[in-house]
Amino acid sequence: MQVTLECKTRPEGSKPRALRREGMLPANLYGHDGSEAISLVLGHKEALTLLKNASINNTLVDMTIPELSWNGKVLIREVQSHPWKRTLHHISFFCPSGENQVEVVVPVKIVGAAIGIKKGGIMEQMVTEVKVRCFPDSIPQFLEMDISKVDIGKTFQVGDLVLPEGINVLDDPNKNIIGIVAPRKKG
Repeated sequence: MQVTLECKTRPEGSKPRALRREGMLPANLYGHDGSEAISLVLGHKEALTLLKNASINNTLVDMTIPELSWNGKVLIREVQSHPWKRTLHHISFFCPSGENQVEVVVPVKIVGAAIGIKKGGIMEQMVTEVKVRCFPDSIPQFLEMDISKVDIGKTFQVGDLVLPEGINVLDDPNKNIIGIVAPRKKG
């Protein structure tokens, strides 16, 4: 999915609370042209739309900053929100260079029906995402995990994942993602 965003540079001396009252959200961009961080603002509605369509640390976003005549691909690194009001306070973006690999967290998608579940077993999922290293243009939205051959008493581990070319898993290959356990006997 292609996600685009237009930001403006944050006015010098502007206060974050005042910006939020005006419907703007403070943000920072790191790694832009090898320079120091750039302070940005974006519309609160645009930020909400962005967060509905993009995953943190996983989705490349096409960002444009007209005042700097710059556009490029960025990752959402951090989203800060108020602890109990759940309102957005700040977003941090990171601009990866094309020749360096990045470390991202990718969700695991379960496909297939396990043999063990068909026999009455219960699936327990221990891990929902794994950390991978890859080039920015090859970040997967998710990693598929076919569990159709997993029987009762067996597990599916990180090392069992079939990975696209150029993607390396950083998690322990012996870490269990799912396990099929026998149901408890009543009585």
